[in-house]
Amino acid sequence: MKKIALLFLVTLVSLLSCNDTVKKDDPVQPPNIILVYMDDMGYGDLECYGNPIIKTPNLNKMAREGIKFTSFYAPSSVCTPSRAGLLTGRYPVRNAPNNFGPESTTGLPLSEVTIADVLKESGYATGIIGKWHLGHLPKYLPTSRGFDYFYGLPYSNDMILPWCPWLTENDRLFLYENDNPIKEIGKQQDRLMLDYSSKAISFIKEHKDQPFFLYLAHAMPHLPVSAPKEFLNTSKGGLYGDVIETIDWTIGELLKTLKQEGLEEQTLVVFTSDNGPWHNLPERMLADGVERWHTGSAGPFRGAKMTTYEGGSRVPAIMYWPNTIQENQINSDIISGLDLYPTFAALAGGKLPNHYPIDGKNLVGLLKEHHHSPRHSFMYCNGKTIEAIREYEWKLRITEKDGIQLFNLYEDPSELYNRATEFPEKVAQLKVKMNVFASGTESSIYGIPK
Repeated sequence: MKKIALLFLVTLVSLLSCNDTVKKDDPVQPPNIILVYMDDMGYGDLECYGNPIIKTPNLNKMAREGIKFTSFYAPSSVCTPSRAGLLTGRYPVRNAPNNFGPESTTGLPLSEVTIADVLKESGYATGIIGKWHLGHLPKYLPTSRGFDYFYGLPYSNDMILPWCPWLTENDRLFLYENDNPIKEIGKQQDRLMLDYSSKAISFIKEHKDQPFFLYLAHAMPHLPVSAPKEFLNTSKGGLYGDVIETIDWTIGELLKTLKQEGLEEQTLVVFTSDNGPWHNLPERMLADGVERWHTGSAGPFRGAKMTTYEGGSRVPAIMYWPNTIQENQINSDIISGLDLYPTFAALAGGKLPNHYPIDGKNLVGLLKEHHHSPRHSFMYCNGKTIEAIREYEWKLRITEKDGIQLFNLYEDPSELYNRATEFPEKVAQLKVKMNVFASGTESSIYGIPK
């Protein structure tokens, strides 16, 4: 009996040891990541951000079952710099402060390590569907910058004649697949959103058995706004409202696909915009019969795209990850698109580059453990000029046109009341921080060259 008992004990220990080995050798798969980046969508364009006319039930669901951010800042208030900051985690004054176009001979510097590079190194399938805008020559295209697959436009959908009079007849706008132009795109772009949505769903299905990173960068609602015939005249918000409601429908299709493929709880979905809405259109567009004003809304905020007021870079942002992110959260902490880079890298177990500064902050603790944002300040850049800084509730903005402006964004989010003369010590304190940052990035300070 003793021998039998001993044999049973040895067998039991052996089995338990085997089970432990299986657990150690079978690590939990890192999450899939889907980043939906809109173009020129304003803070007030969505129903869940207070729009009284445009209906966005699918984005409402994401906000209701995830986190809605109310102080989320795009890296810049202009297209290329915002995307450079997003994909590198670095303020765009460091790498791509100005827009690229069909006439450009450069792009995002090749020394920059994109989030696609980091995630690909971590075993992710990486794809971009939509707008790139970080260089159109072969060595700058997405497939040379960490992405396995590219389907979309190399730059903005308005970079065509006659809207960009400096272009030539040879500078035509083509839809690309990987490195190859496959179809010319003109001013009528009504199927583009649905086309991108279909390609995104195909990418998800193709890579459902491995971790994937999908960067879905819609061309809309950047001008020229175009909605598919199925959605024309279906909203109360005119053509612009039709576009936003089309986008919301595509988000619903994406979420439905994740659920059908059993990926819903394995996938972090982030929805945000590259900058605020485009107001005050250039004369080159007005001359071509484009509506005199863009109907995107910055909500309660002052300013719009291409400004360093809040309406330029404070944008809608929602993060959705069932059974990981607690439902129905509204977060007012300062967050930036810069922060997605280190956050995604941490979730993937990837390594950040260590040969230059990363300005983004890791948000994993905020997403999983309800920590506050590690970010307490944000710099507002206009090209290579540092025009403003926000630190907690205070924002200092200094420009040649508007002079010195100090706003308390808790009390006055619309930036109506300049408090600079009341709080000279706060002005001096924040000005020092702007100067230090400008010196470290070889930038100008409120229009004064360094």
